[in-house]
Amino acid sequence: MDWLSIIPPILAIVIVFWKKEVIAALFIALLSSEILLLINDPHSSIWLSPIATIERVVDVAGSGGNTRILLFSILVGALLALIRDSGGVSATVTRIMELGIAKTRQHVGGLTMFTGVAVFVESNLSVLTSGILARGLYDKFAMSRARLAYVIDSTSAPICILILLNGWGAFILGLLDNFTLSESSVSILWGSVWFNFYAIFTLIIVAYTVITDKVHGPMLAEERLAQAKFDELNTQTNSANESSENTLQNSPEQTPQHSPVSPNKPSKARYMLLPLATMVLSMLGFMWFTGNGDLTQGSGSKSVLYATFLACTVAYFLLVFYRHFTHQQTITIAFKGMGEILPLVTIVLLSISLGASLKLLGTGIFVAGLVGDYLPLFLVVPMLFIAGGIMSFTTGTSWGTFAILIPIGIPLVQTLGLPPSLVVAAILSGGIFGDHCSPISDTTAVSSIAAGCDLLTHVKTQLPYALVAGGLSIIAFTITSAILI
Repeated sequence: MDWLSIIPPILAIVIVFWKKEVIAALFIALLSSEILLLINDPHSSIWLSPIATIERVVDVAGSGGNTRILLFSILVGALLALIRDSGGVSATVTRIMELGIAKTRQHVGGLTMFTGVAVFVESNLSVLTSGILARGLYDKFAMSRARLAYVIDSTSAPICILILLNGWGAFILGLLDNFTLSESSVSILWGSVWFNFYAIFTLIIVAYTVITDKVHGPMLAEERLAQAKFDELNTQTNSANESSENTLQNSPEQTPQHSPVSPNKPSKARYMLLPLATMVLSMLGFMWFTGNGDLTQGSGSKSVLYATFLACTVAYFLLVFYRHFTHQQTITIAFKGMGEILPLVTIVLLSISLGASLKLLGTGIFVAGLVGDYLPLFLVVPMLFIAGGIMSFTTGTSWGTFAILIPIGIPLVQTLGLPPSLVVAAILSGGIFGDHCSPISDTTAVSSIAAGCDLLTHVKTQLPYALVAGGLSIIAFTITSAILI
């Protein structure tokens, strides 16, 4: 069953890249995983695998934490639609341009990256805030949504894992506290920051694309496509304006018939900025509240859900109070936004379900076992990074990778005398690396939601950058291990 346990994730990845269909790939992978589980159970029949698959989804959706993630994703659709159709996004972009904050493409990229760094308290909140703020700016400067998805995805997780004053740090500390080591869990975790090479290299590469305004590989093709669409739109707009002017000049006595105002026409920046500020600030408040006064102990899933719901409420009252929309129009827009986001929410649900099924199948433990028992000491740490990357890539979860690999890596520290901070850093780096590369990761799906980018396009365009950072990390972990061990 060990080797068979990697069939479902491989099947999902092959179908994703072959048929370009994520939902079907995830469902088939989940079904195959449940079939393998039933084969391993002498009291069950594989003919029950469709029912088992449905029940797996139901069980996952019934979990409080998972339900909050799904509700959060749905509410994100409503929030995005409200601030977009209100004209708040367009107004904010216009205002930022007038203030000179974003005069160039470099300024736009820098603002996006800075927002992701500033909102380090929770990764989903980071990508959501950055994505909402920057969408209109990227469109204004003919920058692709794939580029936006890359910047926010490759900024949020690395920053969260480097700053650690958040739920990530609390989760990892909880795992480390199960072991008795010569150093405290806190000192080991903080010491890992300097060795977290993948996170560091990823942020450097993102900064390079921002400062130089250069992209490569599939991302370059997306940028050229975005520029072509931008030029075409401008040409159509100019032609329409010229046609309108000619009509007025030729028929001066006629009163022009104005078309209805587009809902995306710039209105007031407050329709975007107030809900966004509410979401960020209330997120901090809810983290403090759910952590009983300790920000680092707060629940990320609860806080981001409560904050997003509050932001939607603020957006609703703003639009109704200022009579920008009626109550019915606002509700209709919100539900339309939920409907637009439903395919990606389905991907999130199936990704979580597949991860839960693979955990029972033992896929993660098998991949972790690929770290050989007879490796030279200086190769153990690089192999932990590689194992973490493979595990996270095939299961679609970095946190699940941490939960499996840290209990495997820390005993190596105790028996082989490896530097604990270096071992922990390799595991954390590997988890984020695989997550950035994986088309079945729920984090990848959320980043696509925030940027308004096709999921597979995001995976395809981010992959080369992640692989470069991953390759550099392997070299860095090997050299560091050779020096310290």
